Amino acid sequence: MKRNAERAITAIGRHLMTAALLLPVTGIALTACGQDTALPAEAPSTVTTEKPEPLPSEQFLRDFETVQDIHEETFSPIPAEDVPYNAFPELSVPTYVTKVEDTYFIVDCYHNQILYHDNLTDPLTDWQVMTNEIDKGHTIASDGLVYLADDTEGNRILVFEKKEGVFYHTQTLDDVGNRPHYILYDAPTDTFYVWSSMSGEMFLCRHDPGDPHMYLTEHRSVHPLSEKDAYVRSFTIDGDHIYFVAGIPGSPAILRADLHTFAIQETYPVPDNIAGMVQLTIAEGSFYITVSTDISGNQDFATMIRTDDLSKLAEGDYEDVYANFIGGGTPYYITLIDNTYYLTEHRIPGHAVWKFQITQDGIHEVEAVY
Repeated sequence: MKRNAERAITAIGRHLMTAALLLPVTGIALTACGQDTALPAEAPSTVTTEKPEPLPSEQFLRDFETVQDIHEETFSPIPAEDVPYNAFPELSVPTYVTKVEDTYFIVDCYHNQILYHDNLTDPLTDWQVMTNEIDKGHTIASDGLVYLADDTEGNRILVFEKKEGVFYHTQTLDDVGNRPHYILYDAPTDTFYVWSSMSGEMFLCRHDPGDPHMYLTEHRSVHPLSEKDAYVRSFTIDGDHIYFVAGIPGSPAILRADLHTFAIQETYPVPDNIAGMVQLTIAEGSFYITVSTDISGNQDFATMIRTDDLSKLAEGDYEDVYANFIGGGTPYYITLIDNTYYLTEHRIPGHAVWKFQITQDGIHEVEAVY
């Protein structure tokens, strides 16, 4: 209750300050019955005609449930050295690698945990456990203030905050579609996009500037994905476009939509042997697509392909580039960290995380990390 009251007071103060800043020196804009009176002719540039975008606390669908408030004076942080260390010498179906500031994260999906460490060279048992409250979680994303992780089988989002080197689970949002599978923070829209892999739903989440409390601000259903019983493992944001690698039964395809409306703009059919796509990565003028299975779910068809034109996929016109990574496993998500690409992979012991470079000529400098 105290936090809610503080947020309300902060929002009121922000509105009063904003209103004061918009007052022209020579006159005041008055509103009556929904219409503005005319401003003095000598001060037209002091007022903007664009309506500011609502902040999450002003307009939202649901706010996240607070689990613990680490900003209360009574909160007692634990020493960073007391955080549990990873007990497993190897990863079990790792899905995601990322870095926030000076900390690396690995989502160790089948061990139901997220690990963190300050480098990618130490043994995995030197990594510490950020959380083990997830059931087959897949991704983690951050804007530097909060960290959002999907609890895939629990159909929820967990929020973490960092205090004195320790990550604390501070908020939760339940009932997030069916198996939320991929979270991405998009800085241009200042939004966390959370994808429900089995129901074709996107959950857009934000927080007020400087306030870590999260809100669900939009909930969109992407047609035809929400109607076709499709399994979609990820999405890719590219400027004003968003791509979905869609395992639609009977008609697998890559869909390009408008980021702001989610209206489908283009459909690129793909052959059955690459129907179980995982992710599309755009790099150096080419599209790289990781594939988990064929249309029947057979992982023997797992691979990575490259094309310069998505419309060529239907005819099987693409380059198989998985041989760069030995092959035989199942490649999953690709991330870009400090100008180096990273790939998670499973089914091959000792080859769970790779790093590599991409140029216009293709993939180079491939090295197994874990």
